[in-house]
Amino acid sequence: MGIDPGIAIAGYGVIKVQGNSFKTIEYGVIRTSSQKETPERLQEIYQGVSQIIDQYKPETMAIEELFFNKNVKTALVVGEARGVAMLAAYQRGLTVYEYTPLQVKQAVVGYGRAEKQQVQFMVKSLLNLSEIPRPDDAADALAIAICHGNCCTSSLLGKERMR
Repeated sequence: MGIDPGIAIAGYGVIKVQGNSFKTIEYGVIRTSSQKETPERLQEIYQGVSQIIDQYKPETMAIEELFFNKNVKTALVVGEARGVAMLAAYQRGLTVYEYTPLQVKQAVVGYGRAEKQQVQFMVKSLLNLSEIPRPDDAADALAIAICHGNCCTSSLLGKERMR
C-alpha cells in the first residue's frame, strides 16, 4: 500500500506484487474540508487509512518522506497527516517504509529527476491502466507503492521505520 500524505487530499494506492509485475487492487484519495479544524481533518485521514487497511489487508505500507517545504506551516500539517497515516498502519501491525521523492522517481521511471508527467505515464504503463490515475495524489500513491514493490523484491531502497 502506498500513501501520498496531505491534509486536504491524501492519496492511496493498493497493489499486488506478482514477481516483476504489479496488479492494481484499488486507488483513490481521502479528502478533508478546509472548513474543518485540523484535529478533525487528521481524524478523517486516520479513519480513512484505517478503513482501507481493514478492507484490503495490505502486508506493508510505503509512505513518502516529507521533504523541506518553503511554507513551514504547510510542512508541519502535512507531517501531522503523515503521522496519523503511519499510526493507523502501525496499530494494524503493518511495517511502514519511507521513500524520498527522488527514490520513488528512480524506482518508477529510472531517473530521480523525472517530471511528474513521466512518473504518471509509467504508473499507467506498469499497472496496465487505460488512463493515468486521477487525481495526481492517487497516481503519486501508486508510484510510492510501485517503488516499494520494486524495492522489497530487490532490497535496494527504503528505510524501515516501524514494525
